[in-house]
Amino acid sequence: MEYERRRRPLLRIRGVSVAWLPPLLLLGGVVLLDFGTGEKFRIITWIVLVPGIAAAICGVWTTAAYSVLSVVTYVLVDSAWPDQYQAGFGDFLLVALGGALATLAAAVRVRQERHVGHMRDIAETTRRTVLRPLPPRWAGLDHAGVYLAADVDARVGGDFYDIQPGPHGTRVLVGDVQGKGLGAVETAAALLGTFREAGYHEKDLRTVAERLETRMRRHRAHRAALGRDDGDRFATAVLIAFPGGTTDAIDVVNFGHEPPLAVGPHGVRELPGCDGLPIGLGDLAGGPPPVHRARLSADETLLLVTDGVTEARDEPGEFYPLAREVSRAVKADPRRTEPRRLVRRVRDGVLRHSGGRLEDDTTIFAVRRLPGDGQAPGAGDAARADGVPGRTPAG
Repeated sequence: MEYERRRRPLLRIRGVSVAWLPPLLLLGGVVLLDFGTGEKFRIITWIVLVPGIAAAICGVWTTAAYSVLSVVTYVLVDSAWPDQYQAGFGDFLLVALGGALATLAAAVRVRQERHVGHMRDIAETTRRTVLRPLPPRWAGLDHAGVYLAADVDARVGGDFYDIQPGPHGTRVLVGDVQGKGLGAVETAAALLGTFREAGYHEKDLRTVAERLETRMRRHRAHRAALGRDDGDRFATAVLIAFPGGTTDAIDVVNFGHEPPLAVGPHGVRELPGCDGLPIGLGDLAGGPPPVHRARLSADETLLLVTDGVTEARDEPGEFYPLAREVSRAVKADPRRTEPRRLVRRVRDGVLRHSGGRLEDDTTIFAVRRLPGDGQAPGAGDAARADGVPGRTPAG
């Protein structure tokens, strides 16, 4: 089991487990105190605490061994005293029963840990399936992303992002499904599957947007037919294309999402075009949002986040000032426009601002063109995928 391979003892020093040490020290301390305090103050019965401590931090067999050792030690120490000062058979039963219960508690704890670890493995597998790992410097783009689940045990939610190279350039999708739970995860997976196909095959970005809208409606209908109607579930998202023939512009379709930020050495600016409705609500506007052409210089990084960032609150209830904090960070060190540095800076800022208490799933994604010769990002990848010789993106 994956969990068994990753499981680590609770206490380690330089990679070596020392979980056995605290119970041993307690046992030795009880014995020394019992002999050192005289016959009027007998504390050998406290040895029952030894298997109790072991049950909290050691494995089942170690706890069982300490239970037996405690009973044997009790008998030897108590027998060393004259008859009139011995604790007696009643305390012996207490130590023996305490050891048995401690061993049982350790077994229950280890079993629960295995169950939780198994569930985490399932969640991690689900996350990697939905948010597939992206190769570094992929499709002519330098990128970095981080996903933080509001539920640290679940590790998975409705936020999603992906990069899809194709014969018509590279497309990027970042979004957030309304709601939580497995229903949100299923919706995110459905939208990403459609994006990966349409983003590759469709030449027109508006057609990709239409395909996403259609997929959301079909997905809702399918879940309703299964008796798992989620109501009017929707998703906010930003769909971006890096078109060929230009190195200073991108096409943007915004489905009611947080506006992307262009982060460069000269400051931070918000991209226009935040006039669309979320995916799944397009019928209210007669179709998907329009495609906007936006300027993005070669030295600028595109920063996209979900509302887990912008709605993160501090103790007084103030929202995280994303644009201001990023602008301040870049002004102090222009190298922070590099995607990995930028994502790390925003992640640390959000966690510090919120005190580590995330109210919603949080995604931070940064992407920029690699230095090149003007070839459309992803064109070479798409050509090679079809068996046609293509040029490798620079970088």
